[in-house]
Amino acid sequence: MRILIANDGFADAGGVQTYLDAVGAGLVSRGHEISMLYLDPAPIAGPPSAVTAAHWFSVSRDGADRTFQLLREWKPDVGFSHNMSDLTVDRRLLSVAPVVKFMHGYAGTCIGGQKMFGLPLARPCSRTFGPACLGLYFPRRCGLLSVSTLFHDYRWANEQRDLFNHYHSIVVASEHMRREYVRGGADERKVHVDPLFSQGPDASDRPLNVHDQTVVFLGRMTRLKGGDVLIRAAAEASSRLPKPIELLMVGDGPQRAAWERLAAALHVRSTFAGWRSGAERRHWLRRASLLAVSSTWPEPFGLVGLEAGALGIPAIAFDVGGIREWLEPGENGYLIPADPPRASAFADGLVAAFRDPEALCAMRAKSHAKARRMSLDRHLAQLERILSEAGTAK
Repeated sequence: MRILIANDGFADAGGVQTYLDAVGAGLVSRGHEISMLYLDPAPIAGPPSAVTAAHWFSVSRDGADRTFQLLREWKPDVGFSHNMSDLTVDRRLLSVAPVVKFMHGYAGTCIGGQKMFGLPLARPCSRTFGPACLGLYFPRRCGLLSVSTLFHDYRWANEQRDLFNHYHSIVVASEHMRREYVRGGADERKVHVDPLFSQGPDASDRPLNVHDQTVVFLGRMTRLKGGDVLIRAAAEASSRLPKPIELLMVGDGPQRAAWERLAAALHVRSTFAGWRSGAERRHWLRRASLLAVSSTWPEPFGLVGLEAGALGIPAIAFDVGGIREWLEPGENGYLIPADPPRASAFADGLVAAFRDPEALCAMRAKSHAKARRMSLDRHLAQLERILSEAGTAK
């Protein structure tokens, strides 16, 4: 097949580019021809990949009319669209080829895209997107305190929702997200779950000290990720355990300084390592006996759990969003009730994990096995079926 992959930028944020690099290479290895459609005017320098080596088109560089003329000449069998801030691109792409849309987040189902309330407590939102969300946006702190942003984002979300059933298919990473899009108006026959995948080296053979109480947080340090909740939970759990918990906080972001101050004030043993990637990232993960996914927002999937699992590291997480797609309680980790997400409940989970070190140690092999099952090959096989079905529907 000729597959046109569409995305906002050449180096999109939030792991989308990493996904495209892996999937693009996988599709090429399976005999497909790919090209890329971008809004950005030129590639950003970076490591070469199947995606960066592919033939590409740019709306910003050539203008929309010329770009879509060139697309028709290339004759894709199917479009595979991702993050797209200018929905005119998706609408015009529908006239070129059937389009499969991968929804990485809550586009078209939430004004602010976070799918959570900020007040009176930070908690996931289960409402169906609609006009009533306008009235709740400011009182419940669903996004930025800006009238212009509110109405701009509301109009955009409506436009995206109107496109749901014009796509040939919608792909999401978890059953939670499938329910979200069906509830938001997408035809349930068109919404497919294709879970994300683990990458990187195999499980570490480092023996685990059963008395180790080291917890790693890995991600962007924003309010949504719940680092403050984790720190408070570690402080409470440490007071109930024979020895204190040590936190490894790997990442960066606007909340880092506040979290460092909070850890110091609560006397939580912690190391803030900054952002790490590649081998350094795996080095910090391997130092931990447990990964904490303390997000208070409904993660669409929570890929970091598989990343840790590939190294044989179980996880503890709030039961929000798509976490259950990869975390099986008692098998590869611990699920914490999240109605709402509270530090005290997370502390209970930490205490339970470290009071039974043998059970925690036994989860290492199960975590690794789960990550291996949720592989790139498995993801590509399902994706290939979806794209092929769309490509034959022209």
